[in-house]
Amino acid sequence: MEEFHLLTSIAIALGLALAGGVLARLAGLSPIVGYLAAGVVISPFTPGYDADLDAIRELAELGVIFLMFGVGLHFNLRDLMRVRSIAIPGAIIQVALATATGATIGFAFGFDFRESLVLGLAMSIASTVVLIRSLEDRGLMSTVHARVVIGWLIAQDIITILFLAILPTLEEGRDTELWREIVLALLRATAFIVVMLIFGARVVPRFLSIIARTGSRELFILAFVAGALGIATSAAAFGLSVALGAFIAGVVVSETETSHQVAADVVPLRDAFAAVFFVSVGMLLDPGIVRDNLDLFAVVTVVVLFGNAAIAFVTAAVFPYSGRTALTVGAGLAQLGEFSFIIADDSLELGLMSVATYNVILAAAATSICLNPLAFRSLPALERLLSRARPVWRLIDRQGEIPEPPLPRSGHVIIIGYGRVGELVGHALAQLNVPFAVVESDLERVRRLVAGGIAATWGDAGRHEVLDRLHVPTARAVVIAVPDESTALVATAAARDRNASVPILVRARSGGEIGAFHLLGANEVVVPAFEGGLELMRQALIAIGNDPEEALHLSHAMRDIHYQAAGHD
Repeated sequence: MEEFHLLTSIAIALGLALAGGVLARLAGLSPIVGYLAAGVVISPFTPGYDADLDAIRELAELGVIFLMFGVGLHFNLRDLMRVRSIAIPGAIIQVALATATGATIGFAFGFDFRESLVLGLAMSIASTVVLIRSLEDRGLMSTVHARVVIGWLIAQDIITILFLAILPTLEEGRDTELWREIVLALLRATAFIVVMLIFGARVVPRFLSIIARTGSRELFILAFVAGALGIATSAAAFGLSVALGAFIAGVVVSETETSHQVAADVVPLRDAFAAVFFVSVGMLLDPGIVRDNLDLFAVVTVVVLFGNAAIAFVTAAVFPYSGRTALTVGAGLAQLGEFSFIIADDSLELGLMSVATYNVILAAAATSICLNPLAFRSLPALERLLSRARPVWRLIDRQGEIPEPPLPRSGHVIIIGYGRVGELVGHALAQLNVPFAVVESDLERVRRLVAGGIAATWGDAGRHEVLDRLHVPTARAVVIAVPDESTALVATAAARDRNASVPILVRARSGGEIGAFHLLGANEVVVPAFEGGLELMRQALIAIGNDPEEALHLSHAMRDIHYQAAGHD
Protein backbone atom coordinates (compact mmCIF):
# COMPACT_ATOMS: atom_id res chain seq x y z
CA MET A 1 0.00 0.00 0.00
CA GLU A 2 2.85 2.34 0.88
CA GLU A 3 4.57 1.53 -2.43
CA PHE A 4 1.32 2.25 -4.31
CA HIS A 5 1.03 5.66 -2.60
CA LEU A 6 4.64 6.42 -3.54
CA LEU A 7 4.11 5.60 -7.24
CA THR A 8 0.80 7.45 -7.26
CA SER A 9 2.47 10.55 -5.80
CA ILE A 10 5.18 10.53 -8.46
CA ALA A 11 2.67 9.96 -11.29
CA ILE A 12 0.39 12.76 -10.08
CA ALA A 13 3.36 15.09 -9.54
CA LEU A 14 4.64 14.55 -13.09
CA GLY A 15 1.15 14.83 -14.59
CA LEU A 16 0.43 18.09 -12.81
CA ALA A 17 3.90 19.40 -13.69
CA LEU A 18 3.12 18.73 -17.37
CA ALA A 19 -0.26 20.46 -17.13
CA GLY A 20 1.19 23.39 -15.19
CA GLY A 21 4.11 23.78 -17.60
CA VAL A 22 1.79 23.81 -20.63
CA LEU A 23 -0.53 26.40 -19.07
CA ALA A 24 2.44 28.56 -18.09
CA ARG A 25 3.82 28.53 -21.63
CA LEU A 26 0.39 29.36 -23.06
CA ALA A 27 0.33 32.34 -20.70
CA GLY A 28 3.78 33.42 -21.92
CA LEU A 29 5.51 32.46 -18.66
CA SER A 30 8.39 30.14 -17.80
CA PRO A 31 7.34 26.49 -17.26
CA ILE A 32 9.00 26.78 -13.83
CA VAL A 33 5.93 28.74 -12.69
CA GLY A 34 3.71 25.82 -13.71
CA TYR A 35 5.91 23.29 -11.92
CA LEU A 36 5.85 25.34 -8.71
CA ALA A 37 2.06 25.68 -8.96
CA ALA A 38 1.74 21.89 -9.42
CA GLY A 39 3.72 21.39 -6.20
CA VAL A 40 1.46 23.81 -4.31
CA VAL A 41 -1.65 21.90 -5.51
CA ILE A 42 -0.45 18.56 -4.05
CA SER A 43 1.31 19.97 -1.00
CA PRO A 44 0.22 19.10 2.54
CA PHE A 45 -0.60 22.78 3.08
CA THR A 46 -3.43 22.98 0.52
CA PRO A 47 -6.77 21.12 0.37
CA GLY A 48 -7.03 17.97 -1.72
CA TYR A 49 -4.55 15.21 -2.45
CA ASP A 50 -1.38 15.11 -0.34
CA ALA A 51 1.53 13.56 -2.24
CA ASP A 52 4.37 11.66 -0.60
CA LEU A 53 6.76 14.56 0.00
CA ASP A 54 9.66 12.35 1.11
CA ALA A 55 9.54 10.26 -2.08
CA ILE A 56 9.36 13.32 -4.31
CA ARG A 57 12.21 14.96 -2.40
CA GLU A 58 14.35 11.89 -3.11
CA LEU A 59 13.69 12.30 -6.83
CA ALA A 60 14.26 16.03 -6.46
CA GLU A 61 17.87 15.28 -5.44
CA LEU A 62 18.33 13.77 -8.89
CA GLY A 63 16.72 16.92 -10.29
CA VAL A 64 19.37 19.07 -8.60
CA ILE A 65 22.14 16.80 -9.90
CA PHE A 66 20.93 16.84 -13.53
CA LEU A 67 20.12 20.56 -13.36
CA MET A 68 23.61 21.42 -12.15
CA PHE A 69 25.18 18.87 -14.51
CA GLY A 70 23.45 20.65 -17.40
CA VAL A 71 24.72 24.04 -16.17
CA GLY A 72 28.27 22.67 -16.05
CA LEU A 73 27.90 20.97 -19.43
CA HIS A 74 26.88 24.23 -21.09
CA PHE A 75 29.30 26.35 -19.07
CA ASN A 76 31.21 28.30 -21.70
CA LEU A 77 34.24 30.15 -20.41
CA ARG A 78 34.83 31.60 -23.90
CA ASP A 79 31.45 33.38 -23.79
CA LEU A 80 32.38 34.86 -20.43
CA MET A 81 35.83 35.93 -21.65
CA ARG A 82 34.35 37.82 -24.61
CA VAL A 83 32.52 40.19 -22.24
CA ARG A 84 34.80 39.76 -19.21
CA SER A 85 35.49 43.51 -18.93
CA ILE A 86 31.88 44.10 -17.85
CA ALA A 87 30.49 40.68 -16.85
CA ILE A 88 33.04 39.66 -14.20
CA PRO A 89 33.44 42.94 -12.26
CA GLY A 90 29.78 43.78 -12.88
CA ALA A 91 28.54 40.48 -11.45
CA ILE A 92 30.83 40.75 -8.42
CA ILE A 93 29.66 44.31 -7.65
CA GLN A 94 26.00 43.48 -8.29
CA VAL A 95 26.00 40.28 -6.18
CA ALA A 96 27.79 42.09 -3.34
CA LEU A 97 25.36 45.04 -3.37
CA ALA A 98 22.27 42.85 -3.75
CA THR A 99 23.46 40.51 -0.99
CA ALA A 100 24.11 43.49 1.28
CA THR A 101 20.62 44.84 0.51
CA GLY A 102 19.02 41.47 1.28
CA ALA A 103 21.08 41.09 4.46
CA THR A 104 19.97 44.57 5.57
CA ILE A 105 16.36 43.48 5.12
CA GLY A 106 17.12 40.42 7.24
CA PHE A 107 18.63 42.53 10.02
CA ALA A 108 15.64 44.90 9.87
CA PHE A 109 13.32 41.92 10.47
CA GLY A 110 15.39 40.68 13.39
CA PHE A 111 17.32 37.83 11.70
CA ASP A 112 20.76 36.82 12.90
CA PHE A 113 23.90 37.23 10.76
CA ARG A 114 23.72 33.78 9.16
CA GLU A 115 20.10 33.95 8.08
CA SER A 116 20.50 37.53 6.87
CA LEU A 117 23.52 36.51 4.77
CA VAL A 118 21.86 33.52 3.08
CA LEU A 119 18.68 35.57 2.53
CA GLY A 120 20.78 38.25 0.79
CA LEU A 121 22.60 35.78 -1.41
CA ALA A 122 19.40 33.95 -2.38
CA MET A 123 17.97 37.34 -3.41
CA SER A 124 21.00 38.26 -5.55
CA ILE A 125 21.07 35.36 -8.03
CA ALA A 126 18.96 35.41 -11.22
CA SER A 127 17.83 32.41 -13.28
CA THR A 128 19.76 31.65 -16.47
CA VAL A 129 16.86 29.47 -17.68
CA VAL A 130 14.31 32.29 -17.33
CA LEU A 131 16.69 34.85 -18.84
CA ILE A 132 17.51 32.83 -21.97
CA ARG A 133 13.82 32.12 -22.54
CA SER A 134 13.06 35.87 -22.35
CA LEU A 135 15.90 36.71 -24.75
CA GLU A 136 14.81 34.01 -27.22
CA ASP A 137 11.18 35.13 -27.14
CA ARG A 138 12.27 38.64 -28.11
CA GLY A 139 14.85 37.63 -30.75
CA LEU A 140 17.71 39.14 -28.74
CA MET A 141 20.00 36.10 -28.46
CA SER A 142 22.38 37.28 -31.22
CA THR A 143 22.80 40.80 -29.81
CA VAL A 144 25.66 42.21 -27.75
CA HIS A 145 23.15 42.89 -24.96
CA ALA A 146 22.43 39.16 -24.71
CA ARG A 147 26.14 38.28 -24.68
CA VAL A 148 26.75 40.69 -21.83
CA VAL A 149 23.84 39.58 -19.63
CA ILE A 150 24.49 35.85 -20.27
CA GLY A 151 28.18 36.35 -19.43
CA TRP A 152 27.05 38.23 -16.32
CA LEU A 153 24.95 35.25 -15.20
CA ILE A 154 27.81 32.82 -15.93
CA ALA A 155 29.92 34.92 -13.54
CA GLN A 156 27.02 34.78 -11.06
CA ASP A 157 26.99 30.98 -11.38
CA ILE A 158 30.70 30.83 -10.47
CA ILE A 159 30.10 33.04 -7.41
CA THR A 160 27.20 30.82 -6.34
CA ILE A 161 29.25 27.65 -6.78
CA LEU A 162 31.91 29.13 -4.49
CA PHE A 163 29.26 30.03 -1.94
CA LEU A 164 27.79 26.52 -2.05
CA ALA A 165 31.27 25.24 -1.18
CA ILE A 166 31.44 27.32 2.00
CA LEU A 167 27.75 27.16 2.98
CA PRO A 168 28.21 24.19 5.38
CA THR A 169 30.81 26.18 7.35
CA LEU A 170 28.08 28.62 8.46
CA GLU A 171 26.31 25.99 10.58
CA GLU A 172 25.69 26.76 14.24
CA GLY A 173 28.55 25.84 16.59
CA ARG A 174 31.38 26.91 14.28
CA ASP A 175 31.61 30.54 15.38
CA THR A 176 35.06 30.34 16.90
CA GLU A 177 36.66 28.87 13.80
CA LEU A 178 34.46 30.40 11.09
CA TRP A 179 37.22 31.92 8.95
CA ARG A 180 39.37 28.83 9.35
CA GLU A 181 36.43 26.68 8.25
CA ILE A 182 35.80 28.91 5.22
CA VAL A 183 39.45 28.70 4.14
CA LEU A 184 39.43 24.92 4.59
CA ALA A 185 36.18 24.65 2.60
CA LEU A 186 37.67 26.64 -0.27
CA LEU A 187 40.82 24.50 -0.16
CA ARG A 188 38.70 21.33 -0.23
CA ALA A 189 36.69 22.70 -3.15
CA THR A 190 39.90 23.61 -5.01
CA ALA A 191 41.36 20.15 -4.36
CA PHE A 192 38.15 18.48 -5.56
CA ILE A 193 38.02 20.59 -8.73
CA VAL A 194 41.70 20.00 -9.55
CA VAL A 195 41.43 16.23 -8.94
CA MET A 196 38.25 15.92 -11.02
CA LEU A 197 39.51 18.07 -13.89
CA ILE A 198 42.79 16.13 -14.08
CA PHE A 199 40.92 12.84 -13.75
CA GLY A 200 38.37 13.99 -16.28
CA ALA A 201 40.93 15.12 -18.83
CA ARG A 202 42.64 11.71 -18.77
CA VAL A 203 39.96 9.16 -18.03
CA VAL A 204 36.48 10.43 -18.91
CA PRO A 205 37.13 11.17 -22.63
CA ARG A 206 38.62 7.72 -23.19
CA PHE A 207 35.87 6.03 -21.22
CA LEU A 208 33.05 7.77 -23.12
CA SER A 209 34.81 7.19 -26.48
CA ILE A 210 35.08 3.46 -25.75
CA ILE A 211 31.39 3.30 -24.85
CA ALA A 212 30.47 5.39 -27.93
CA ARG A 213 32.27 2.89 -30.19
CA THR A 214 29.91 0.13 -29.08
CA GLY A 215 27.19 1.92 -31.07
CA SER A 216 24.73 1.50 -28.21
CA ARG A 217 22.99 4.74 -27.25
CA GLU A 218 21.55 2.98 -24.21
CA LEU A 219 25.03 2.15 -22.87
CA PHE A 220 26.27 5.65 -23.70
CA ILE A 221 23.46 7.30 -21.70
CA LEU A 222 24.06 4.86 -18.84
CA ALA A 223 27.79 5.68 -18.88
CA PHE A 224 27.49 9.45 -18.57
CA VAL A 225 24.62 9.22 -16.05
CA ALA A 226 26.72 6.88 -13.88
CA GLY A 227 29.71 9.19 -14.27
CA ALA A 228 27.68 12.30 -13.40
CA LEU A 229 26.17 10.68 -10.31
CA GLY A 230 29.54 9.26 -9.27
CA ILE A 231 31.37 12.59 -9.50
CA ALA A 232 28.45 14.46 -7.88
CA THR A 233 28.25 12.14 -4.88
CA SER A 234 32.04 11.96 -4.51
CA ALA A 235 31.92 15.66 -3.59
CA ALA A 236 30.59 14.55 -0.20
CA ALA A 237 33.98 12.95 0.53
CA PHE A 238 35.47 16.46 0.35
CA GLY A 239 32.71 17.88 2.58
CA LEU A 240 31.07 19.62 -0.38
CA SER A 241 27.51 19.72 -1.69
CA VAL A 242 26.15 17.38 -4.35
CA ALA A 243 25.18 20.46 -6.42
CA LEU A 244 28.82 21.53 -6.66
CA GLY A 245 29.88 17.98 -7.58
CA ALA A 246 27.26 17.80 -10.33
CA PHE A 247 28.41 21.14 -11.78
CA ILE A 248 32.03 19.95 -11.91
CA ALA A 249 30.87 16.68 -13.52
CA GLY A 250 29.23 18.72 -16.28
CA VAL A 251 32.37 20.81 -16.80
CA VAL A 252 34.48 17.63 -17.02
CA VAL A 253 32.21 16.08 -19.65
CA SER A 254 31.96 19.37 -21.61
CA GLU A 255 35.67 19.06 -22.49
CA THR A 256 35.26 15.64 -24.17
CA GLU A 257 34.75 14.98 -27.89
CA THR A 258 31.39 13.34 -27.13
CA SER A 259 30.03 16.33 -25.19
CA HIS A 260 27.62 17.30 -28.00
CA GLN A 261 25.92 13.89 -27.79
CA VAL A 262 25.85 14.03 -23.99
CA ALA A 263 24.26 17.49 -24.22
CA ALA A 264 21.55 16.12 -26.53
CA ASP A 265 20.88 13.03 -24.39
CA VAL A 266 20.90 14.76 -21.01
CA VAL A 267 18.18 17.29 -21.92
CA PRO A 268 15.18 14.95 -21.42
CA LEU A 269 16.65 13.61 -18.15
CA ARG A 270 17.47 17.11 -16.93
CA ASP A 271 14.08 18.54 -17.84
CA ALA A 272 12.08 15.65 -16.33
CA PHE A 273 13.98 15.50 -13.03
CA ALA A 274 14.32 19.28 -12.80
CA ALA A 275 10.53 19.48 -13.11
CA VAL A 276 10.28 17.14 -10.11
CA PHE A 277 12.71 19.38 -8.22
CA PHE A 278 10.56 22.47 -8.83
CA VAL A 279 7.43 20.50 -7.91
CA SER A 280 9.09 19.52 -4.62
CA VAL A 281 9.93 23.18 -4.01
CA GLY A 282 6.27 24.07 -4.60
CA MET A 283 5.19 21.33 -2.18
CA LEU A 284 7.22 23.00 0.58
CA LEU A 285 5.56 26.36 -0.09
CA ASP A 286 3.01 27.03 2.64
CA PRO A 287 0.65 29.85 1.58
CA GLY A 288 -0.37 30.29 5.22
CA ILE A 289 3.21 31.05 6.28
CA VAL A 290 3.59 33.52 3.41
CA ARG A 291 0.34 35.20 4.49
CA ASP A 292 1.61 35.44 8.07
CA ASN A 293 4.82 37.05 6.79
CA LEU A 294 3.22 39.25 4.17
CA ASP A 295 5.33 42.29 5.11
CA LEU A 296 8.61 40.40 4.57
CA PHE A 297 7.28 38.85 1.32
CA ALA A 298 6.27 42.29 0.00
CA VAL A 299 9.66 43.85 0.81
CA VAL A 300 11.66 40.94 -0.65
CA THR A 301 9.54 40.86 -3.83
CA VAL A 302 9.79 44.62 -4.40
CA VAL A 303 13.57 44.54 -3.88
CA VAL A 304 13.96 41.60 -6.31
CA LEU A 305 11.81 43.25 -8.99
CA PHE A 306 13.01 46.83 -8.66
CA GLY A 307 16.02 46.93 -6.33
CA ASN A 308 17.94 44.16 -8.13
CA ALA A 309 17.05 45.69 -11.50
CA ALA A 310 18.25 49.12 -10.38
CA ILE A 311 21.49 47.75 -8.88
CA ALA A 312 22.25 45.77 -12.05
CA PHE A 313 21.31 48.69 -14.33
CA VAL A 314 23.46 51.24 -12.47
CA THR A 315 26.36 48.77 -12.22
CA ALA A 316 26.23 48.02 -15.97
CA ALA A 317 25.91 51.73 -16.78
CA VAL A 318 29.32 52.36 -15.16
CA PHE A 319 30.99 50.38 -17.95
CA PRO A 320 31.46 51.74 -21.51
CA TYR A 321 28.55 49.93 -23.12
CA SER A 322 25.29 51.18 -24.60
CA GLY A 323 22.36 52.29 -22.49
CA ARG A 324 20.27 49.51 -24.01
CA THR A 325 22.81 46.96 -22.74
CA ALA A 326 22.47 48.37 -19.21
CA LEU A 327 18.66 48.25 -19.47
CA THR A 328 18.76 44.64 -20.71
CA VAL A 329 21.00 43.63 -17.80
CA GLY A 330 18.63 45.32 -15.37
CA ALA A 331 15.58 43.56 -16.81
CA GLY A 332 17.36 40.21 -16.96
CA LEU A 333 18.28 40.30 -13.28
CA ALA A 334 14.85 41.32 -12.00
CA GLN A 335 13.97 37.72 -11.08
CA LEU A 336 15.12 34.73 -9.03
CA GLY A 337 15.42 31.11 -10.11
CA GLU A 338 16.97 27.70 -9.72
CA PHE A 339 20.12 28.77 -7.85
CA SER A 340 18.04 30.75 -5.36
CA PHE A 341 15.98 27.61 -4.73
CA ILE A 342 19.12 25.50 -4.27
CA ILE A 343 20.68 28.02 -1.86
CA ALA A 344 17.42 28.26 0.11
CA ASP A 345 17.02 24.47 0.12
CA ASP A 346 20.56 23.84 1.39
CA SER A 347 20.24 26.65 3.94
CA LEU A 348 17.02 25.15 5.30
CA GLU A 349 18.63 21.72 5.66
CA LEU A 350 21.66 23.21 7.43
CA GLY A 351 19.47 25.17 9.83
CA LEU A 352 20.68 28.52 8.46
CA MET A 353 17.25 29.64 7.30
CA SER A 354 13.88 29.41 9.03
CA VAL A 355 10.87 27.80 7.39
CA ALA A 356 9.19 31.22 7.22
CA THR A 357 12.12 32.84 5.34
CA TYR A 358 12.34 29.81 3.06
CA ASN A 359 8.67 30.17 2.11
CA VAL A 360 9.07 33.89 1.49
CA ILE A 361 12.02 33.25 -0.87
CA LEU A 362 10.03 30.63 -2.80
CA ALA A 363 6.99 32.88 -3.12
CA ALA A 364 9.08 35.92 -4.14
CA ALA A 365 10.94 33.83 -6.75
CA ALA A 366 7.69 32.53 -8.26
CA THR A 367 6.25 36.06 -8.37
CA SER A 368 9.37 37.52 -9.97
CA ILE A 369 9.45 34.80 -12.65
CA CYS A 370 5.80 35.57 -13.49
CA LEU A 371 6.40 39.33 -13.74
CA ASN A 372 9.83 39.29 -15.45
CA PRO A 373 8.40 39.40 -19.02
CA LEU A 374 6.86 42.78 -18.13
CA ALA A 375 10.36 44.12 -17.37
CA PHE A 376 11.51 43.27 -20.90
CA ARG A 377 8.35 44.71 -22.45
CA SER A 378 8.97 48.01 -20.65
CA LEU A 379 12.49 48.46 -22.08
CA PRO A 380 11.57 50.48 -25.22
CA ALA A 381 9.44 52.89 -23.15
CA LEU A 382 12.18 53.23 -20.51
CA GLU A 383 14.80 53.92 -23.18
CA ARG A 384 12.63 56.61 -24.77
CA LEU A 385 12.00 58.19 -21.36
CA LEU A 386 15.68 58.22 -20.38
CA SER A 387 16.85 59.44 -23.78
CA ARG A 388 14.71 62.58 -23.36
CA ALA A 389 16.85 63.54 -20.35
CA ARG A 390 19.93 63.99 -22.52
CA PRO A 391 22.51 64.73 -19.78
CA VAL A 392 21.42 61.59 -17.88
CA TRP A 393 21.35 59.46 -21.04
CA ARG A 394 24.86 60.61 -22.02
CA LEU A 395 26.13 59.29 -18.67
CA ILE A 396 24.41 55.94 -19.24
CA ASP A 397 24.92 55.50 -22.98
CA ARG A 398 28.75 55.52 -22.93
CA GLN A 399 30.52 53.64 -25.68
CA GLY A 400 34.02 55.01 -25.52
CA GLU A 401 35.39 56.12 -28.89
CA ILE A 402 32.70 55.63 -31.53
CA PRO A 403 33.96 55.26 -35.14
CA GLU A 404 32.53 57.85 -37.52
CA PRO A 405 33.83 56.93 -41.01
CA PRO A 406 32.68 58.77 -44.16
CA LEU A 407 29.37 57.31 -45.33
CA PRO A 408 28.05 57.23 -48.93
CA ARG A 409 25.68 60.12 -49.60
CA SER A 410 23.58 58.82 -52.52
CA GLY A 411 22.88 55.77 -54.66
CA HIS A 412 23.77 53.42 -51.81
CA VAL A 413 22.09 50.57 -49.99
CA ILE A 414 21.56 50.82 -46.23
CA ILE A 415 21.93 47.57 -44.28
CA ILE A 416 20.48 47.69 -40.77
CA GLY A 417 21.99 44.87 -38.71
CA TYR A 418 25.17 43.13 -39.90
CA GLY A 419 24.86 39.68 -38.40
CA ARG A 420 24.87 36.54 -40.52
CA VAL A 421 21.90 37.69 -42.65
CA GLY A 422 23.05 41.27 -43.17
CA GLU A 423 26.61 40.14 -43.90
CA LEU A 424 25.42 37.97 -46.82
CA VAL A 425 23.74 41.01 -48.37
CA GLY A 426 26.89 43.09 -47.83
CA HIS A 427 29.14 40.49 -49.47
CA ALA A 428 26.88 40.36 -52.55
CA LEU A 429 26.81 44.17 -52.87
CA ALA A 430 30.59 44.34 -52.49
CA GLN A 431 31.03 41.78 -55.31
CA LEU A 432 28.85 43.96 -57.57
CA ASN A 433 30.64 47.19 -56.52
CA VAL A 434 27.38 48.64 -55.15
CA PRO A 435 28.10 51.15 -52.37
CA PHE A 436 26.46 50.35 -49.03
CA ALA A 437 26.45 51.59 -45.46
CA VAL A 438 25.84 49.56 -42.32
CA VAL A 439 24.20 50.59 -39.06
CA GLU A 440 24.83 48.27 -36.09
CA SER A 441 23.99 48.37 -32.38
CA ASP A 442 27.06 46.26 -31.54
CA LEU A 443 29.92 48.73 -31.14
CA GLU A 444 32.63 46.04 -31.23
CA ARG A 445 31.31 44.81 -34.58
CA VAL A 446 31.21 48.38 -35.93
CA ARG A 447 34.86 48.87 -35.01
CA ARG A 448 35.80 45.63 -36.80
CA LEU A 449 33.82 46.63 -39.91
CA VAL A 450 35.40 50.09 -40.04
CA ALA A 451 38.87 48.55 -39.62
CA GLY A 452 38.02 46.27 -42.57
CA GLY A 453 37.11 49.22 -44.80
CA ILE A 454 33.31 48.91 -44.58
CA ALA A 455 31.29 52.10 -44.09
CA ALA A 456 29.56 51.38 -40.77
CA THR A 457 28.13 53.47 -37.97
CA TRP A 458 26.96 52.64 -34.49
CA GLY A 459 23.45 53.37 -33.27
CA ASP A 460 19.80 52.42 -33.00
CA ALA A 461 18.26 52.43 -36.48
CA GLY A 462 14.86 53.19 -34.97
CA ARG A 463 16.05 56.72 -34.15
CA HIS A 464 15.72 59.42 -36.81
CA GLU A 465 19.08 60.95 -35.90
CA VAL A 466 20.86 57.70 -36.81
CA LEU A 467 18.98 57.31 -40.09
CA ASP A 468 19.75 60.92 -40.99
CA ARG A 469 23.49 60.13 -40.79
CA LEU A 470 22.90 57.36 -43.35
CA HIS A 471 21.25 59.70 -45.90
CA VAL A 472 18.04 57.67 -46.25
CA PRO A 473 16.36 60.20 -48.62
CA THR A 474 18.98 59.47 -51.32
CA ALA A 475 19.44 55.71 -50.75
CA ARG A 476 18.67 53.06 -53.40
CA ALA A 477 17.27 50.56 -50.90
CA VAL A 478 17.04 49.80 -47.18
CA VAL A 479 17.64 46.23 -45.97
CA ILE A 480 16.57 45.60 -42.36
CA ALA A 481 18.22 42.39 -41.08
CA VAL A 482 18.04 42.81 -37.29
CA PRO A 483 16.61 39.82 -35.37
CA ASP A 484 14.82 42.01 -32.79
CA GLU A 485 11.21 42.45 -33.94
CA SER A 486 10.58 45.74 -32.12
CA THR A 487 13.76 47.33 -33.55
CA ALA A 488 12.86 46.12 -37.06
CA LEU A 489 9.33 47.53 -36.82
CA VAL A 490 10.51 50.93 -35.57
CA ALA A 491 13.30 51.05 -38.19
CA THR A 492 10.81 50.25 -40.97
CA ALA A 493 8.48 53.07 -39.91
CA ALA A 494 11.37 55.53 -39.48
CA ALA A 495 12.91 54.71 -42.88
CA ARG A 496 9.56 55.05 -44.64
CA ASP A 497 8.98 58.36 -42.88
CA ARG A 498 12.32 59.65 -44.22
CA ASN A 499 11.84 58.36 -47.79
CA ALA A 500 8.38 57.64 -49.22
CA SER A 501 9.63 55.72 -52.27
CA VAL A 502 12.78 53.82 -51.25
CA PRO A 503 12.42 50.00 -51.43
CA ILE A 504 12.45 48.57 -47.90
CA LEU A 505 13.23 44.87 -47.47
CA VAL A 506 12.81 43.35 -44.00
CA ARG A 507 13.76 40.11 -42.29
CA ALA A 508 10.95 38.72 -40.10
CA ARG A 509 11.17 36.02 -37.45
CA SER A 510 7.79 34.51 -38.34
CA GLY A 511 4.98 34.76 -40.83
CA GLY A 512 2.79 36.50 -38.27
CA GLU A 513 4.92 39.65 -38.55
CA ILE A 514 4.49 40.08 -42.32
CA GLY A 515 1.25 42.07 -42.17
CA ALA A 516 2.61 44.52 -39.57
CA PHE A 517 5.73 45.23 -41.65
CA HIS A 518 3.69 45.83 -44.80
CA LEU A 519 1.43 48.26 -42.91
CA LEU A 520 4.51 50.23 -41.81
CA GLY A 521 5.76 50.53 -45.40
CA ALA A 522 7.95 47.49 -46.10
CA ASN A 523 7.98 46.43 -49.78
CA GLU A 524 9.28 42.91 -49.21
CA VAL A 525 9.28 40.78 -46.05
CA VAL A 526 11.47 37.67 -45.95
CA VAL A 527 11.07 34.92 -43.35
CA PRO A 528 14.31 32.89 -43.19
CA ALA A 529 12.47 29.90 -41.72
CA PHE A 530 10.19 29.82 -44.81
CA GLU A 531 13.09 30.21 -47.21
CA GLY A 532 15.10 27.44 -45.57
CA GLY A 533 12.15 25.06 -45.70
CA LEU A 534 11.40 25.87 -49.35
CA GLU A 535 15.01 25.31 -50.42
CA LEU A 536 15.13 22.03 -48.50
CA MET A 537 11.90 20.97 -50.24
CA ARG A 538 13.33 21.87 -53.68
CA GLN A 539 16.55 19.95 -53.07
CA ALA A 540 14.57 16.92 -51.80
CA LEU A 541 12.44 16.88 -54.99
CA ILE A 542 15.58 17.00 -57.15
CA ALA A 543 17.22 14.25 -55.07
CA ILE A 544 14.31 11.85 -55.73
CA GLY A 545 14.45 12.43 -59.48
CA ASN A 546 12.14 15.37 -60.22
CA ASP A 547 13.04 17.89 -62.91
CA PRO A 548 14.97 20.86 -61.39
CA GLU A 549 12.85 23.39 -63.32
CA GLU A 550 9.61 21.80 -62.05
CA ALA A 551 10.99 21.73 -58.51
CA LEU A 552 11.88 25.42 -58.76
CA HIS A 553 8.42 26.25 -60.16
CA LEU A 554 6.75 24.37 -57.29
CA SER A 555 9.01 26.15 -54.80
CA HIS A 556 7.93 29.55 -56.17
CA ALA A 557 4.26 28.54 -56.00
CA MET A 558 4.60 27.32 -52.42
CA ARG A 559 6.40 30.53 -51.49
CA ASP A 560 3.54 32.66 -52.84
CA ILE A 561 0.96 30.56 -50.98
CA HIS A 562 2.80 30.71 -47.66
CA TYR A 563 3.61 34.43 -47.78
CA GLN A 564 0.08 35.35 -48.88
CA ALA A 565 -1.46 33.22 -46.13
CA ALA A 566 0.90 34.67 -43.50
CA GLY A 567 0.26 38.22 -44.67
CA HIS A 568 -3.49 37.77 -44.14
CA ASP A 569 -3.23 36.23 -40.64
